[in-house]
Amino acid sequence: MKVKSWLPIQNTRQVIAAAFFTLMVSSCGKVGSDSILTEGIVYCSEGSPTSFNPQLVTSGTTIDATSKQIYNRLLDFDPSNFEKIPALARSWHVTKNNKLVTFYLRKDVQFHQTKYFTPTRNMNADDVIFSFNRILDKEQAFYQSVDGKFPFFQSVKFDDLVKDVEKIDDYTVRFRLTHPQSSFLANIAAPFSVILSKEYADSLIESKKDLTLIDNLPIGTGPFKYKDYRNGSLIRFQRHENYWRRKVNIENLLFNISTDNTSRLTKLLTHECDVISYPIATQEIASRPDLSLEQVTSFNVAFLAFNTKVPPFDNPLVRKAVAHAIDKDAIVSAVYYDQAEVAQSLLPKASWAYSDQVEEVTYSKELAVKLLSDAGLSDGFSIDVWAVPVHRAYNPDARKMAKLIKSNLAEVGIEVNIITFEWTTFLKKLAKGEHQSVLIGWQADHPDPDNFFSPLLSCAAVKTGGNRAMWCNEEFDKLLQKSLLTNNSNTRKKLYLQAQQLLQEQLPVFPIAHGKRAQAKVKEIEGNILTPFGGISFEDVNKKGAD
Repeated sequence: MKVKSWLPIQNTRQVIAAAFFTLMVSSCGKVGSDSILTEGIVYCSEGSPTSFNPQLVTSGTTIDATSKQIYNRLLDFDPSNFEKIPALARSWHVTKNNKLVTFYLRKDVQFHQTKYFTPTRNMNADDVIFSFNRILDKEQAFYQSVDGKFPFFQSVKFDDLVKDVEKIDDYTVRFRLTHPQSSFLANIAAPFSVILSKEYADSLIESKKDLTLIDNLPIGTGPFKYKDYRNGSLIRFQRHENYWRRKVNIENLLFNISTDNTSRLTKLLTHECDVISYPIATQEIASRPDLSLEQVTSFNVAFLAFNTKVPPFDNPLVRKAVAHAIDKDAIVSAVYYDQAEVAQSLLPKASWAYSDQVEEVTYSKELAVKLLSDAGLSDGFSIDVWAVPVHRAYNPDARKMAKLIKSNLAEVGIEVNIITFEWTTFLKKLAKGEHQSVLIGWQADHPDPDNFFSPLLSCAAVKTGGNRAMWCNEEFDKLLQKSLLTNNSNTRKKLYLQAQQLLQEQLPVFPIAHGKRAQAKVKEIEGNILTPFGGISFEDVNKKGAD
């Protein structure tokens, strides 16, 4: 049962009041009788995953639920300095020509044992080769089982880069690259580069089961193993008793799927949830002695993407006119409550490739009107703006942002229709290019600047649906490719400056803000959950009094 608020929520105190009102009149949907409340942690997430294998998606909601809970990668990032560090690979070696990369694997890594699979051996080179050949080998059954759709890898042209993956011995694997690429190791440490079990894959083939079970009933080496999933309701995980890195503190982990912001807040206030994603009323939460607020400055960006394949946004003049009509400062104040930076480009200022030489698109109604006149649209017209339906770090309230943009554009004669869908449907329609424009964004997977460009705006990303602007520019692609052929940061910075200047000239997307990411939790929860890249992790988290 859901109870609708009978008051418009205008500030954080009213949010708290609405939450308590909801609590008093409704007790439906609780998990209070579940033993997980005393034996583990309940995390209230904002949405359902679209898969249990991050190879197949770029959705942050799915990454949060899978990448660092179920799986590991060959490399990780040090959260303090963003340097690459060993994970499933205890070490690695790159040749001088940067075309041979050898990984030396750990020998003590065990896969999950579940009710649907019992491993007979530890992770070895065969698993690494299988995991990446699934992405590279079009003849492989598990490539075909998902129609070869691996959006992140395709956006960075992984199959053009990796010539083959060779087994040197049971615990040594070598990647042969067709050319040097400065972001290769960063992509190997990205949340999508998870290691699967070849033995599990073989068992699915031998038993003639649906091969997509490898993505829906997952087996990994991570700190938690999958137990069960109820679509739109919950995900249960159990501790991986033989986790290679350390003993996991939490016995049980439950994702309580709560799409409504006020509902998540209510569950936190009553301690029905130990941790909630994307909290509202952060000042009120921080003031309570039984709660705490964790924040990190994220590498992210919120933007308005124009579908450059359809009118009127196939005309750069119209794209620029719309951008000049939007008041970004007002958006940061009203939507982010000043917990964000106004974006000057896709890259946040924390990126080493950021440059203040990129000319800003200023707020100017006069310039917007002139550009519309130049485009022959001075009589006005209407556009659709799709708003992402879930709370994200890069955009805590896309619908509110869309309403502000609607008000801005009305002042220059543009009528805005705000459209949204349920999250999974939204993503599917977006990937097909059914939108005219969309308020969405990007959470970086790793610190290399290419991660803000290739997955979002390369020609390859058009084919995978990750390029929301449907914009393919050969000059832009060449700049990205040149930057990846060198490890010289000064050379790369110059090339990325040219890329950003080209983006400002063509404006397929309009960067709006770089938001902070927050988690709210009860005081009993110890340890950091948020990570700078790749979602969240409960690996090092503990709950006082838990088993």
